[in-house]
Amino acid sequence: MVEELLTAVIAAGTGVALYVGAAARVVKQYERGLVFRFGRLRDEIRGPGFTVIVPVVDRLHKVNMQIVTLPVPAQEGITRDNVTVRVDAVVYFKVVDPANAIVAVEDYRFAVSQMAQTSLRSIIGKSDLDDLLSNREMLNQGLELMIDSPAVGWGVQIDRVEIKDVSLPETMKRSMARQAEADRERRARVINADAELQASHKLAEAAEVMSEQPAALQLRLLQTVVAVAAEKNSTLVLPFPVELLRFLERAAPAAPAGHEDPATAGPATEGPGPAAVEDTPDAGPSLDAPPPDPAGLAPGEAPPAALGGPADGLYLDAPPPPPPDPDGPRG
Repeated sequence: MVEELLTAVIAAGTGVALYVGAAARVVKQYERGLVFRFGRLRDEIRGPGFTVIVPVVDRLHKVNMQIVTLPVPAQEGITRDNVTVRVDAVVYFKVVDPANAIVAVEDYRFAVSQMAQTSLRSIIGKSDLDDLLSNREMLNQGLELMIDSPAVGWGVQIDRVEIKDVSLPETMKRSMARQAEADRERRARVINADAELQASHKLAEAAEVMSEQPAALQLRLLQTVVAVAAEKNSTLVLPFPVELLRFLERAAPAAPAGHEDPATAGPATEGPGPAAVEDTPDAGPSLDAPPPDPAGLAPGEAPPAALGGPADGLYLDAPPPPPPDPDGPRG
């Protein structure tokens, strides 16, 4: 009798232990439990800690409530300004309604991933290349709204979406590099021109101050010579003093007003007359002019047979021609 009672107690304890082992469940702090009884979802959501279900009848499904980091594969598309790019992103989301996350969608992770890829392609086609490179905050917000709209019905909340990288073709990278280089060169030229303008104003003011004191220019010249002479590997050419040039210019006598070079003077008028005969007392004989003819002939003029008529009795000193030979020319 005692043995039968002991056996029954042991059997009952073993049954209870097996029942408790089959019915006991532990839900972690970051999880929530959904109980399905005969395939129907119970309204009660089991919180973290120890919980018990009916074995064979109930089935406990745990849902992770942590924020999930989902990388979006790189998507290739054409921007609005016809540039081919590859863009990848990352999505941060979490489950806020465990019942809808299990009942409303088969696999909420896969659903969010596909929606993120589709939305990313749509954003690429609606944006310019400059927006993808510089205005990512607005694109992230637009992408987040596009993914979050259908995800609300799945019990999922999109925390944030970030575009990670934008890959450009090599030709586009070289074109952008040339554009940036040209823009930097343009700014450098503008700055250089502005500096030249300011320097010209300062030089004009300095020239105005130096014009009041002529010696200041010579002092400035000497300072420049000292600065150049500091370089050991340069040849120094000392210019002629400016003040000495000015002194020589003031000391040079002025040329007489009536002086005229005989070589550059025009031809004299023919015929006797006081204007043609008269000469300045200071003018001497010119080396370039031909010597005067004692007969008074102009250069290149053939001498006449006689300067005067028979009444004058003036004949040339040249001998008369010989008489002709009566015998004819000799062979």
